[in-house]
Amino acid sequence: MARVFSGIKPTGSVHLGNLLGALRNWVIMQDEADAVYCVVDLHALTVRHDPAELRAATLSLTQMLIASGIDPQRCTLFVQGHVPEHTECAWVMECTASFGELRRMTQFKDKSEGTDFVSGGLLTYPALQASDILLYDTDQVPVGEDQRQHIELTRDIATRFNSRYGETFVVPEAVIPPAGARVMDLQHPENKMSKSDDGAQGTILLLDEPSVVQKKFKRAVTDSDGEVHYDPTLKPGVSNLLSILGAATDRGPEAAADGIERYGDTFVVPEAVIPPAGARVMDLQYP
Repeated sequence: MARVFSGIKPTGSVHLGNLLGALRNWVIMQDEADAVYCVVDLHALTVRHDPAELRAATLSLTQMLIASGIDPQRCTLFVQGHVPEHTECAWVMECTASFGELRRMTQFKDKSEGTDFVSGGLLTYPALQASDILLYDTDQVPVGEDQRQHIELTRDIATRFNSRYGETFVVPEAVIPPAGARVMDLQHPENKMSKSDDGAQGTILLLDEPSVVQKKFKRAVTDSDGEVHYDPTLKPGVSNLLSILGAATDRGPEAAADGIERYGDTFVVPEAVIPPAGARVMDLQYP
Protein backbone atom coordinates (compact mmCIF):
# COMPACT_ATOMS: atom_id res chain seq x y z
CA MET A 1 0.00 0.00 0.00
CA ALA A 2 1.42 3.38 -1.03
CA ARG A 3 2.14 5.94 1.67
CA VAL A 4 0.56 9.34 1.04
CA PHE A 5 1.53 12.56 2.82
CA SER A 6 -0.39 15.82 2.80
CA GLY A 7 -0.33 18.92 4.99
CA ILE A 8 -2.52 21.94 5.62
CA LYS A 9 -1.49 25.27 7.14
CA PRO A 10 -3.49 26.72 10.09
CA THR A 11 -4.09 30.16 8.61
CA GLY A 12 -7.63 31.41 8.17
CA SER A 13 -10.72 29.21 8.42
CA VAL A 14 -11.53 26.00 6.57
CA HIS A 15 -13.75 26.77 3.60
CA LEU A 16 -15.63 25.06 0.81
CA GLY A 17 -12.61 25.04 -1.49
CA ASN A 18 -10.61 23.11 1.11
CA LEU A 19 -13.43 20.61 1.50
CA LEU A 20 -14.02 19.93 -2.19
CA GLY A 21 -10.38 20.32 -3.14
CA ALA A 22 -8.31 18.50 -0.53
CA LEU A 23 -10.32 17.24 2.41
CA ARG A 24 -12.74 15.01 0.49
CA ASN A 25 -9.76 13.36 -1.17
CA TRP A 26 -8.10 13.01 2.24
CA VAL A 27 -11.16 11.20 3.55
CA ILE A 28 -11.20 8.84 0.55
CA MET A 29 -7.46 8.15 0.75
CA GLN A 30 -7.77 6.95 4.35
CA ASP A 31 -9.07 3.65 2.99
CA GLU A 32 -6.97 3.50 -0.17
CA ALA A 33 -3.48 4.30 1.14
CA ASP A 34 -1.30 4.55 4.22
CA ALA A 35 -2.31 8.17 4.79
CA VAL A 36 -0.23 10.62 6.83
CA TYR A 37 -1.85 14.03 7.41
CA CYS A 38 -0.18 16.98 9.09
CA VAL A 39 -1.23 20.40 10.39
CA VAL A 40 1.86 22.35 9.32
CA ASP A 41 1.99 25.06 11.98
CA LEU A 42 5.70 25.77 11.45
CA HIS A 43 5.01 26.90 7.89
CA ALA A 44 2.77 29.62 9.30
CA LEU A 45 5.78 31.26 10.99
CA THR A 46 7.02 32.83 7.75
CA VAL A 47 4.71 35.81 8.38
CA ARG A 48 4.11 37.82 11.56
CA HIS A 49 1.77 36.01 13.91
CA ASP A 50 0.40 36.02 17.43
CA PRO A 51 1.59 32.83 19.21
CA ALA A 52 -1.66 32.38 21.14
CA GLU A 53 -3.74 32.84 18.00
CA LEU A 54 -1.59 30.36 16.07
CA ARG A 55 -1.98 27.74 18.81
CA ALA A 56 -5.74 28.28 18.82
CA ALA A 57 -5.89 28.10 15.02
CA THR A 58 -3.89 24.86 15.04
CA LEU A 59 -6.29 23.25 17.50
CA SER A 60 -9.33 24.57 15.63
CA LEU A 61 -8.07 23.25 12.30
CA THR A 62 -7.37 19.83 13.78
CA GLN A 63 -10.92 19.72 15.14
CA MET A 64 -12.27 20.76 11.75
CA LEU A 65 -10.32 18.00 10.00
CA ILE A 66 -11.83 15.40 12.30
CA ALA A 67 -15.29 16.96 11.90
CA SER A 68 -14.89 16.73 8.12
CA GLY A 69 -14.27 12.98 8.24
CA ILE A 70 -10.55 12.55 8.96
CA ASP A 71 -10.42 9.58 11.35
CA PRO A 72 -7.23 9.14 13.44
CA GLN A 73 -8.09 5.44 13.65
CA ARG A 74 -7.77 5.14 9.85
CA CYS A 75 -4.84 7.48 9.23
CA THR A 76 -2.00 9.28 10.98
CA LEU A 77 -2.94 12.84 11.99
CA PHE A 78 -0.53 15.10 13.87
CA VAL A 79 0.79 18.64 14.32
CA GLN A 80 4.10 19.36 12.61
CA GLY A 81 5.56 21.43 15.46
CA HIS A 82 5.05 18.57 17.92
CA VAL A 83 7.64 16.46 16.08
CA PRO A 84 11.11 18.06 16.41
CA GLU A 85 12.56 15.80 13.73
CA HIS A 86 10.87 18.00 11.13
CA THR A 87 13.12 20.97 11.89
CA GLU A 88 16.17 18.75 12.42
CA CYS A 89 15.74 17.19 8.99
CA ALA A 90 14.94 20.60 7.48
CA TRP A 91 18.50 21.76 8.21
CA VAL A 92 19.85 18.76 6.32
CA MET A 93 17.50 19.59 3.45
CA GLU A 94 18.69 23.22 3.40
CA CYS A 95 22.29 22.03 3.19
CA THR A 96 21.39 19.69 0.32
CA ALA A 97 19.42 22.22 -1.72
CA SER A 98 21.22 25.07 -3.46
CA PHE A 99 20.54 28.74 -2.84
CA GLY A 100 19.64 29.13 -6.50
CA GLU A 101 17.04 26.37 -6.32
CA LEU A 102 15.35 27.94 -3.31
CA ARG A 103 15.46 31.44 -4.79
CA ARG A 104 13.87 30.29 -8.06
CA MET A 105 10.72 28.99 -6.36
CA THR A 106 7.73 30.85 -7.79
CA GLN A 107 6.07 31.13 -4.39
CA PHE A 108 9.14 32.89 -2.95
CA LYS A 109 9.21 35.34 -5.84
CA ASP A 110 5.51 36.12 -5.55
CA LYS A 111 5.38 36.54 -1.77
CA SER A 112 8.63 38.49 -1.42
CA GLU A 113 7.93 40.99 -4.18
CA GLY A 114 7.09 44.47 -2.90
CA THR A 115 7.49 43.46 0.75
CA ASP A 116 9.59 45.49 3.20
CA PHE A 117 10.47 42.50 5.39
CA VAL A 118 11.10 39.12 3.80
CA SER A 119 11.55 36.29 6.29
CA GLY A 120 14.47 33.96 5.71
CA GLY A 121 11.97 31.20 6.39
CA LEU A 122 10.12 32.16 3.22
CA LEU A 123 13.25 31.32 1.25
CA THR A 124 13.87 28.01 3.05
CA TYR A 125 10.17 27.08 3.20
CA PRO A 126 10.59 24.40 0.47
CA ALA A 127 13.38 22.74 2.47
CA LEU A 128 11.07 22.32 5.46
CA GLN A 129 8.38 21.07 3.11
CA ALA A 130 10.83 18.51 1.72
CA SER A 131 11.61 17.44 5.28
CA ASP A 132 7.89 16.98 6.01
CA ILE A 133 7.54 14.68 3.02
CA LEU A 134 10.79 12.71 3.12
CA LEU A 135 10.69 11.90 6.84
CA TYR A 136 7.84 9.46 6.29
CA ASP A 137 9.08 7.49 3.26
CA THR A 138 6.30 9.11 1.27
CA ASP A 139 5.40 7.55 -2.08
CA GLN A 140 2.80 10.07 -3.24
CA VAL A 141 2.01 13.72 -2.47
CA PRO A 142 -1.41 14.99 -3.63
CA VAL A 143 -0.93 18.62 -4.70
CA GLY A 144 -2.42 21.29 -6.90
CA GLU A 145 -0.56 22.57 -9.93
CA ASP A 146 0.71 25.54 -7.89
CA GLN A 147 2.67 23.18 -5.61
CA ARG A 148 4.10 20.86 -8.25
CA GLN A 149 7.33 22.90 -8.42
CA HIS A 150 7.95 22.30 -4.71
CA ILE A 151 7.51 18.56 -5.11
CA GLU A 152 9.95 18.55 -8.01
CA LEU A 153 12.49 20.26 -5.74
CA THR A 154 11.80 17.67 -3.03
CA ARG A 155 12.52 14.92 -5.56
CA ASP A 156 15.77 16.64 -6.58
CA ILE A 157 16.87 17.00 -2.95
CA ALA A 158 16.11 13.35 -2.18
CA THR A 159 17.91 12.14 -5.29
CA ARG A 160 20.96 14.31 -4.56
CA PHE A 161 21.14 13.17 -0.92
CA ASN A 162 20.84 9.51 -1.94
CA SER A 163 23.58 9.97 -4.52
CA ARG A 164 25.94 11.53 -2.00
CA TYR A 165 25.28 9.41 1.07
CA GLY A 166 23.56 6.23 -0.07
CA GLU A 167 19.92 5.25 -0.48
CA THR A 168 18.12 6.96 2.41
CA PHE A 169 14.97 8.69 1.21
CA VAL A 170 12.09 7.49 -0.94
CA VAL A 171 11.76 9.79 -3.96
CA PRO A 172 8.07 10.82 -3.93
CA GLU A 173 5.74 11.47 -6.83
CA ALA A 174 3.37 14.41 -7.18
CA VAL A 175 -0.23 13.31 -7.71
CA ILE A 176 -2.77 15.79 -9.04
CA PRO A 177 -6.17 15.10 -7.37
CA PRO A 178 -9.30 14.47 -9.47
CA ALA A 179 -11.11 17.39 -11.07
CA GLY A 180 -13.24 19.56 -8.84
CA ALA A 181 -10.28 20.71 -6.76
CA ARG A 182 -10.41 24.33 -7.90
CA VAL A 183 -13.20 26.31 -6.21
CA MET A 184 -13.27 30.01 -6.99
CA ASP A 185 -14.42 33.02 -4.97
CA LEU A 186 -18.17 33.61 -5.28
CA GLN A 187 -17.71 37.37 -5.69
CA HIS A 188 -14.52 37.25 -7.74
CA PRO A 189 -14.63 33.99 -9.74
CA GLU A 190 -11.29 34.80 -11.34
CA ASN A 191 -9.65 34.17 -7.92
CA LYS A 192 -9.44 31.01 -5.85
CA MET A 193 -11.56 30.88 -2.69
CA SER A 194 -9.22 31.80 0.17
CA LYS A 195 -8.84 30.69 3.78
CA SER A 196 -7.56 34.14 4.64
CA ASP A 197 -10.79 35.91 3.65
CA ASP A 198 -12.74 34.89 6.76
CA GLY A 199 -15.33 37.65 6.53
CA ALA A 200 -15.56 37.85 2.76
CA GLN A 201 -18.88 37.29 1.03
CA GLY A 202 -17.17 35.18 -1.62
CA THR A 203 -15.87 32.55 0.82
CA ILE A 204 -18.07 29.76 2.21
CA LEU A 205 -16.72 28.72 5.61
CA LEU A 206 -17.60 25.26 6.89
CA LEU A 207 -18.75 26.80 10.17
CA ASP A 208 -21.07 29.30 8.46
CA GLU A 209 -24.69 29.08 9.55
CA PRO A 210 -27.01 27.68 6.82
CA SER A 211 -28.71 31.07 6.49
CA VAL A 212 -25.34 32.74 5.90
CA VAL A 213 -24.42 30.13 3.31
CA GLN A 214 -27.72 30.67 1.49
CA LYS A 215 -27.16 34.42 1.47
CA LYS A 216 -23.63 34.11 0.08
CA PHE A 217 -24.77 31.84 -2.73
CA LYS A 218 -27.71 34.11 -3.59
CA ARG A 219 -25.30 37.03 -3.86
CA ALA A 220 -22.77 35.10 -5.94
CA VAL A 221 -21.60 36.79 -9.12
CA THR A 222 -23.20 35.18 -12.18
CA ASP A 223 -23.45 36.36 -15.78
CA SER A 224 -25.67 38.92 -17.47
CA ASP A 225 -27.43 36.64 -19.98
CA GLY A 226 -28.96 34.31 -17.37
CA GLU A 227 -28.20 31.14 -19.35
CA VAL A 228 -26.70 28.20 -17.48
CA HIS A 229 -23.93 26.27 -19.19
CA TYR A 230 -20.32 25.50 -18.37
CA ASP A 231 -17.79 27.87 -19.94
CA PRO A 232 -15.08 29.02 -17.49
CA THR A 233 -13.73 31.60 -19.94
CA LEU A 234 -16.93 33.36 -20.99
CA LYS A 235 -19.11 32.52 -17.97
CA PRO A 236 -16.76 32.26 -14.96
CA GLY A 237 -19.42 32.98 -12.34
CA VAL A 238 -21.96 30.35 -13.37
CA SER A 239 -19.19 27.91 -14.27
CA ASN A 240 -17.82 28.19 -10.73
CA LEU A 241 -21.24 27.36 -9.29
CA LEU A 242 -21.57 24.39 -11.63
CA SER A 243 -18.11 23.17 -10.62
CA ILE A 244 -19.12 23.36 -6.97
CA LEU A 245 -22.40 21.55 -7.56
CA GLY A 246 -20.72 18.91 -9.71
CA ALA A 247 -17.92 18.26 -7.23
CA ALA A 248 -20.38 18.03 -4.34
CA THR A 249 -22.58 15.52 -6.16
CA ASP A 250 -19.82 13.49 -7.85
CA ARG A 251 -20.59 14.79 -11.33
CA GLY A 252 -18.73 16.88 -13.85
CA PRO A 253 -19.74 20.55 -14.16
CA GLU A 254 -21.31 19.92 -17.57
CA ALA A 255 -23.52 17.18 -16.11
CA ALA A 256 -24.42 19.45 -13.20
CA ALA A 257 -25.89 21.93 -15.70
CA ASP A 258 -28.37 19.36 -17.04
CA GLY A 259 -31.94 20.35 -16.26
CA ILE A 260 -31.00 23.82 -14.99
CA GLU A 261 -32.41 26.53 -17.22
CA ARG A 262 -31.73 29.60 -15.09
CA TYR A 263 -29.46 30.53 -12.22
CA GLY A 264 -32.22 30.46 -9.57
CA ASP A 265 -32.50 26.69 -9.96
CA THR A 266 -28.95 26.26 -8.59
CA PHE A 267 -29.88 27.27 -5.04
CA VAL A 268 -29.83 23.57 -4.12
CA VAL A 269 -26.04 24.01 -4.00
CA PRO A 270 -25.67 25.12 -0.36
CA GLU A 271 -27.50 22.11 1.10
CA ALA A 272 -25.61 19.77 -1.21
CA VAL A 273 -22.12 20.89 -0.26
CA ILE A 274 -22.05 21.92 3.40
CA PRO A 275 -21.63 19.04 5.88
CA PRO A 276 -22.84 19.30 9.50
CA ALA A 277 -19.29 20.15 10.58
CA GLY A 278 -20.29 22.86 13.05
CA ALA A 279 -22.07 20.51 15.44
CA ARG A 280 -19.23 17.99 15.27
CA VAL A 281 -16.66 20.70 16.08
CA MET A 282 -18.73 21.74 19.10
CA ASP A 283 -18.72 18.13 20.29
CA LEU A 284 -14.92 18.07 20.03
CA GLN A 285 -14.52 21.41 21.81
CA TYR A 286 -16.95 20.60 24.61
CA PRO A 287 -17.04 16.79 24.99
